[in-house]
Amino acid sequence: MTTNKQTMYYTLTDEAPSLATCSLLPIIRTFTSAAGIDVKISDISLAGRVLSAFPENLSEDQQVVDGLAFLGKLTQDPDANIIKLPNISASIPQLKACIAELQGQGYNIPDYPEAPANDTDAEIQARYSKILGSAVNPVLREGNSDRRAPAAVKAYARKFPHSMGKWSKASRTHADYMRGGDFFSSEQSITSNEAQDVRIEFVSKDGDVQLKKELSLEKVKYWTACTCAANPCVNSSNSL
Repeated sequence: MTTNKQTMYYTLTDEAPSLATCSLLPIIRTFTSAAGIDVKISDISLAGRVLSAFPENLSEDQQVVDGLAFLGKLTQDPDANIIKLPNISASIPQLKACIAELQGQGYNIPDYPEAPANDTDAEIQARYSKILGSAVNPVLREGNSDRRAPAAVKAYARKFPHSMGKWSKASRTHADYMRGGDFFSSEQSITSNEAQDVRIEFVSKDGDVQLKKELSLEKVKYWTACTCAANPCVNSSNSL
């Protein structure tokens, strides 16, 4: 066996998955150690990615390895074994909260400049932009981690459809959801056929309005299906 076949990398992520790691990882290591497999941790948490983006601002003992860059190179090795836990898709508010917390702990990292005033701000924003959103997924979902089912599997399922069977009312399972305070209860959508300029604003409880983004929408050429809770919208994407 090669060295990579004897090593598995377990991703360290944020908040709740980290709590699960504390209980699950020792069990995994106990089982794999019997087979001579070493399970190592690679930090791809939001805080870890922020710190690795500004090594020149940190003291030597504060600097961290860019775990995502390391795993990105590792995905090109066919012998690589990576266990990826769920990670947050960092929004700007989450990023800014993370920066503030790290600064409060003595890490000399810059604020996120939403409106760069000079080249230095633009360069800082560019570094943080690589961390925002689902930055982890495109890097690690390579090689044999394709989630699409092979054509042969789809053909078999169509030829031999599987029934879920009758659902017994005696079942005590229960699916629950929030009754309010989330996107499902507050999200609204509109449709428009014409080109127009729109604004994305945040309105606080005291009525303060913050402009988040301005967009120029093109005239609709065709309609696509979507999964909005209310009316159908022009675009099937939820990400703005």
